[in-house]
Amino acid sequence: MQFLYPNVLLMMLIPSLVLFFLIITQKSKFEKVFNQDVLNRLTIPNSNLTKKSRNILLFFALISMVIALARPVTNEKEQSINQEVIPVVVAIDASKSMLAQDVFPSRLKMAKKKVLDLIKAPNQLSVGVIIFGQSSFILSPLTNDFTSLDFLLQNFDYNLNINNGSNIFSALEASNKLLKNYKSKNIIFLTDGGNEGDYKKEIEYANKNNLNIYIITIATNKPTPIPSKDGYINDKDGNIAMVKLNESIKKLSLNTNGGYTKYTLNDDDINSIISDITKKANKINMQIKKQKTYTELFYYPLCLALILLLIAFSSLPNIKSVLRLSILLLLSQNINLQASLLDFNTIKDATKAYNEKDYKTASNKFKDFISTNEGKYDFANSLYKEKKYKSALDMYKDITTSDEKLEFKKLHNMGNTYVKLNDLENAKKMYERALKIKKDKKTEENLEIVKNAMKNKDNKDNKNNKENNKENNKENNKENNKNDKNDKDSKGNKQKNSDKNKQENQNKNNENNKQNDEKNKQKKENKGDKNKQGNKNTQDKSKTNQANIKEDLLSNKEEKKWLDLLKNQKTPILLKKVETKNNSENSSLSPW
Repeated sequence: MQFLYPNVLLMMLIPSLVLFFLIITQKSKFEKVFNQDVLNRLTIPNSNLTKKSRNILLFFALISMVIALARPVTNEKEQSINQEVIPVVVAIDASKSMLAQDVFPSRLKMAKKKVLDLIKAPNQLSVGVIIFGQSSFILSPLTNDFTSLDFLLQNFDYNLNINNGSNIFSALEASNKLLKNYKSKNIIFLTDGGNEGDYKKEIEYANKNNLNIYIITIATNKPTPIPSKDGYINDKDGNIAMVKLNESIKKLSLNTNGGYTKYTLNDDDINSIISDITKKANKINMQIKKQKTYTELFYYPLCLALILLLIAFSSLPNIKSVLRLSILLLLSQNINLQASLLDFNTIKDATKAYNEKDYKTASNKFKDFISTNEGKYDFANSLYKEKKYKSALDMYKDITTSDEKLEFKKLHNMGNTYVKLNDLENAKKMYERALKIKKDKKTEENLEIVKNAMKNKDNKDNKNNKENNKENNKENNKENNKNDKNDKDSKGNKQKNSDKNKQENQNKNNENNKQNDEKNKQKKENKGDKNKQGNKNTQDKSKTNQANIKEDLLSNKEEKKWLDLLKNQKTPILLKKVETKNNSENSSLSPW
């Protein structure tokens, strides 16, 4: 047996000894005045606990609680957990040529978007990021904390004046330092090709250090100027410098067991590289983590402390009955504790199966704990992973809780489940309800995706309705043409009779119209005076309203300006420079 927190015992040792000394040596007021023999004759025999014996019981109850806090354990075991970790370093070219705008909005911003797409994609990667120009800087070491990495990428000031040129060799050295403890070494370059025409040194270095180099070129073959604050960057002769894709860098990836692709507007370029890396890495790269497991014993001293407290504070006259009751409680507690231990082990096995993606086993084990909201949530998650979406949705609906964290998770997962069931309207409602509780990036992104999907669906429905209406109109026109032919014959006979009647009716209508016009003129003259007075009042009111609206607009504009300034104010990100002895010779010839 051992204690996981032995410091608790050491901290409580001296206070416990002092307390025990006071309990034994302390005397009551009567004991200080009278002799013990005299007190025995004067006092009536009582079967209840004395003050001293009660204090001793309380002391031992305290000692038992301290032992429980020290967490006694036994049967220490090491459990190995196999976890696939695929290390990848992303090298972003931040030279001035990456500011060219032949790729919208610019080459550098497109590179940043590609890295964000990489960390958002479902994968088993551990990602590190370096920024390189003539020198290389570590933005982030290898990490699985993609939330922090996203923050670094979003807030990093890409307008920093990093040394001009693209030194690929320096980036390889920096990446190799991050990957030195891994068997599989993968590097993804996001660049326009750099300045070199021949990458022999880089290929030799990569093969020597077993580096797998993947390249996504972010540029076009069209010569493009590089924008600057004063217009465009000029070369040595004073002409506007034009840059285009350097396809020579393709040699670097094809000769180092990697891959080469040009950028795409969607995620096909990133996905193709990730799939290739995972195929190669899964065969050799398994990182084993060891976790210690114990058999907990804290409940035994804790149970003893409860029994001692019960005896100490008991008002029962017969001490024997108290002892009997305490023995019964001890036995019942032991049974309950054994049951709770079994429950604990079952939950442990269920979570282990869930983490190992054995969702059927996890569902069967979590099913035993659906009496609690947490158990229902875990069971619903495992059903979702089994693709039993309707059953998972019913289980999520059955959760009623006042815990905001659990309610948020439930609503978010219900939204995901409705998406899987193609019920986009309810999915939107769930995401909106979840965001009322707490703002979350993933939930907001899912909500936008659902809204876009609903718009696309509505557009498709409208197109289908238009096509159906066109077909119906064609059929109706055909029927109407047939009816028109039949009606023409009957109309010819009726027109002769109707012409005479029309002339008589027109004469009568003209006389009636003249009389009505005279009456309307008189009414308009009477209303004109009233309208003039009303218009003056309304003009005065509109002027005051316009003044108030202008003031509101000005204040709103000022608020927006301040908010925009706060949003654009980026947190300073520290970079670690990696020293290199190999400077690119071509960077001095074309320092961009």
